[in-house]
Amino acid sequence: MVLAIELARLRTESGWSLRELAGKVGWDHSQLHSLERGKTLGGPEIIEALDVVYGTKPLLMRLWEIAKQETVFRDKYVRYMELEAEAVVIEHYAGSFLHGMFQTEAYAKALFWSTPHLPSQVPELEEQLVGRMSRQELLLCESPPHLRAIIDEAVLRRPLLDAGEWRGQLAHIVEMASQPHVAVQVLPYSVGLHDLLGGLVAFLRGLDGTTAVWVESSKSGELLEDAREVEQLRLSYDALRDVALSPQDSVAFIEQVMEDSAPCDPLAST
Repeated sequence: MVLAIELARLRTESGWSLRELAGKVGWDHSQLHSLERGKTLGGPEIIEALDVVYGTKPLLMRLWEIAKQETVFRDKYVRYMELEAEAVVIEHYAGSFLHGMFQTEAYAKALFWSTPHLPSQVPELEEQLVGRMSRQELLLCESPPHLRAIIDEAVLRRPLLDAGEWRGQLAHIVEMASQPHVAVQVLPYSVGLHDLLGGLVAFLRGLDGTTAVWVESSKSGELLEDAREVEQLRLSYDALRDVALSPQDSVAFIEQVMEDSAPCDPLAST
């Protein structure tokens, strides 16, 4: 999307029509139009030609590479969401940010808006926010999946800027943990270093018993379906589950964090 916006801006500033630009780069004007509308990414050859014509090299090529990575990520993410919707058991570890299933709207919005973006991208971010919130409907259906969440203490120590919204997020986790098909475990700092530090790992087990794993960082994600890779991550996850706090102690831990984040009452000490 950023690439398309930049291409349209450059042509507008140049004063060229699509046909004039087509004559300069040697590509069909309809393909250039599709690039500016974001309907296609094109190939490196046409982007390099545009970089030369506009005198922006290597800006457009770099934007194209980023857009290409985002497209691959989006395709994998769509597959992940399809598997998530069909899963009978979902287990995940959150090492640096909460899984989407546990996010309040305020938390999800803070994550989306933390990424540098142009004003024209706000509608797209808002659509992603709606999509993120709608995923939680899986847990409200008649036969919801069994959900286990291991949440690293680091996640619970990185609050939202608004203290009220943060307490609301913590209360939301506690409320979810009270559901019979949801188990929450906190992984305290005292556990030390481990194999799944940072990012997020989610296991999705289907009705037929097959399991896929989604591994995500703040900028990318990878869907793994190879049995050997899944099993290796499964062993790492089980090791964390064994040393994490019990569900009951975990809820108490989160409630303590919530209490610690409450504003002090100056009259309480008088």
